[in-house]
Amino acid sequence: MGIFSSTQKEAQPTTKQIFILSGQSNMAGRGGVDRHKHWDRIVPPECRPDPSILRLSARLHWEQAHEPLHADIDTKKTCGVGPGMCFANAVRERLGLVALVPCAVGGTAIKEWARGRHLYENMVRRAKAAAASGGGEIKAVLWYQGESDASSQHDAETYKANMEKLIHNIRTDLQLPSLPIIQVAIASGDEKYIEKVREAQKGIDVANVVCVDAKGLELKEDNLHLTTEAQVQLGRMLADAYLTHFAPQLPPSAP
Repeated sequence: MGIFSSTQKEAQPTTKQIFILSGQSNMAGRGGVDRHKHWDRIVPPECRPDPSILRLSARLHWEQAHEPLHADIDTKKTCGVGPGMCFANAVRERLGLVALVPCAVGGTAIKEWARGRHLYENMVRRAKAAAASGGGEIKAVLWYQGESDASSQHDAETYKANMEKLIHNIRTDLQLPSLPIIQVAIASGDEKYIEKVREAQKGIDVANVVCVDAKGLELKEDNLHLTTEAQVQLGRMLADAYLTHFAPQLPPSAP
């Protein structure tokens, strides 16, 4: 596997900084998708393509990234703008070559991401393929999921344990015991148990796991999915979390 053109390959840094994007629909992106399931194709400047931002396609080939990042991954739904491109643009000046591995699938509960299930195994397979492609290092998992677990008391009450198990399994199977995980506390979902899920997400006390809170970000008229503008804000929040907690510190500037 290689970058899709020799010209760009020569122009880019050699070490890919790899980020796994996973979870459900708000990570896959529904920004700009209307109630008729049509995407308006409006891409904010913060989400613009750049030669230093790559994505791993469904066929495991690196290509220049562009919205919608999950179009060939979350194939049963219409994808629009998500947080990934804004995140990548916000970190690329600091990190160089940013390589995104989209894995999110809409409408999925955390139990569907258990080890041995298709979604989990596909995510691990894609992550391993990304790292094995040469000149790359997995830097973090960005995880936004939980809306589908807010409808059931059992699912909400077991969310914390299931998320902690997922973190352990990912780190074990990728042989990265300290792999950073940045999870998003959900902004929407069934009113019944949404606060129980949010409490679980914010209460996870595992090393190298941080949580950004999407509560208060603008929702579309479906009261479930983030608007394009909210996805831009979330992308910045995820970038700030990564740069603050996990990126190498910049040397102090000379007086």
